[in-house]
Amino acid sequence: MAGKVLDLDKIVVPDHLAHEIARRWMEWDGKRDKWKKEKVELRNYIFATDTTDTSASRLPWSNKTHIPKICQIRDNLFANYLASMFPKRKWMKWQGDTEEDQAKEEAIRDYMTWCTQQNWFRDEFVKLILDYIDYGNVFATVEWIDTTTMMEGERVPGFVGPKPVRLNPLDLVMNPVAPDSRRSPKIVRSTLSIGEAKEQIEAFSGDEQDKEVAKKVFDELINMRQQATQYGGDFKELDEFYNVDGFDTYRNYLGSDYMELLTFYGDIYDHHSNELKRDHVIVVADRHKVIYDKPHPKLSGKIPIFHSGWRVRQDNLWAMGPLDNLVGMQYRIDHVENMKADIFDLTVYPPLKVKGMVEDFEWGPFERIYTDNDGDVELMSPKADILTANVEIQGYEQRMEEMAGSPKEAMGIRSPGEKTKYEVQRLENAASRVFQSKIKQFEEQVMEPVLNEMLALARKNLNTATIRLLDDELKITEFKKITREQLSAMGTLKPVAARHFAEQAELIQNLTQFSQSPIAESIKPHISTVKLAALVEEIMAIEDYEIISPFVAIAEEAEGQSLAMTAQEQVQMEAQTPAGIAGDDYDEEPIPAV
Repeated sequence: MAGKVLDLDKIVVPDHLAHEIARRWMEWDGKRDKWKKEKVELRNYIFATDTTDTSASRLPWSNKTHIPKICQIRDNLFANYLASMFPKRKWMKWQGDTEEDQAKEEAIRDYMTWCTQQNWFRDEFVKLILDYIDYGNVFATVEWIDTTTMMEGERVPGFVGPKPVRLNPLDLVMNPVAPDSRRSPKIVRSTLSIGEAKEQIEAFSGDEQDKEVAKKVFDELINMRQQATQYGGDFKELDEFYNVDGFDTYRNYLGSDYMELLTFYGDIYDHHSNELKRDHVIVVADRHKVIYDKPHPKLSGKIPIFHSGWRVRQDNLWAMGPLDNLVGMQYRIDHVENMKADIFDLTVYPPLKVKGMVEDFEWGPFERIYTDNDGDVELMSPKADILTANVEIQGYEQRMEEMAGSPKEAMGIRSPGEKTKYEVQRLENAASRVFQSKIKQFEEQVMEPVLNEMLALARKNLNTATIRLLDDELKITEFKKITREQLSAMGTLKPVAARHFAEQAELIQNLTQFSQSPIAESIKPHISTVKLAALVEEIMAIEDYEIISPFVAIAEEAEGQSLAMTAQEQVQMEAQTPAGIAGDDYDEEPIPAV
């Protein structure tokens, strides 16, 4: 399949390269206009308070009630995705390639646990999960941050380490017909303030010579902006070509306090120079000036932009979201609800059919209506059968839940029929297979590569770090020093929370059922209780409590019996001693009475 390399056949000077990248941004962004309009409509339905803000506003009904079913499904999916991805304290494992690499598991796990316990880690993954639900496409990358600050001449320590970064799907374009998103060229749009853009441009520079070049390029951009706004000019063609999002015209954009950067990632081929640039990063400012053009410093063998789609389309990298094909059903629910409400209003306050000569009258209790011999007033009550539309609405709501891969059991609603405890569990596991499949997909395509890229960044940039580990369950705080050498190991970090959560729950359920069956009783001599105890310890994640140890109950029982026998002997000795007499006082003469 084509689309892995961006072919540019009009490159003569670097600025032409900038023009071509800007043109390709508009081309790929323009081809997904229909997709963006669908997302706007979906967003309107999610956050609507009535139908006036949605496409249902075209309906002729006087009632404008919006039943937020699509919003409830979104909240339900989000809550269950988040709970399934982080269900316990230890949710990731290190798998070393060799025995030596595996020996560094504790240091790697402790360091990554410290990184993932930062508030921004969870906050960023909340945004990624919402993108997964709202847009059906999630993009993430990783950056190294240093929050150390200086206050009154003193250094205030802060977090120094890797962090995941969410990329807005609306600000990223790629070749939709590429074999996969990893190999597709990508262009990311960033709108920054002038100060932020200057800081970003300086960050691209390395040595002093690069810094001078960066400063010169930035000054040229500012001078061009000033000249364009002061001396004017015809920007009609530029307005049509650049079409900078968020600004009326190109002149207004140049006069604003914002600067747009387009960052290209991937392979690019220049027909003019017959040069193929592999894994390059090219940054374009104001859609006409190249300010950075170098190979990407890949740490894990690929450019770290990770993508996952909810419902994958064949031959199109832009996936479908769980809520996309529910918009029409949400429209139907609002339509039926407001039609029912209008008819209910007409039933309570029906129109009047006036026949013949009828004097003017007030419509109300005990009012009198005067007519001639042929006159009459009749209520035009509509049929009340429409009031049964609630059944139809409930049916739509149930189907929407199922189509989004969100089973009713996830909300605590039990399906009808008498069932045992394990029958319910089995039905829940079967009903949530779509749900678990989507979580596993997100973990494998986004969370796992993000964690490994964070570790790769730490191997490159970290010297030493003192991390603070807090065990919420054991109430223990530990400070530990981590070095780069301790993190230098070949292997893979794997999130194992949602991926094995359902399998483990089903496994312990099956073991419980099996232990109560006649088969288990017949093969009992062949079952290792030590290995079975280790299995239960791993499944229930109670290793830290050290509850399970081979035959520890026998030793504790023996110790308990010893203590009981000692206590019993002491009680017997005390029982044989005369009351009120103890020790040396036993041989003393009694005190004579007075």
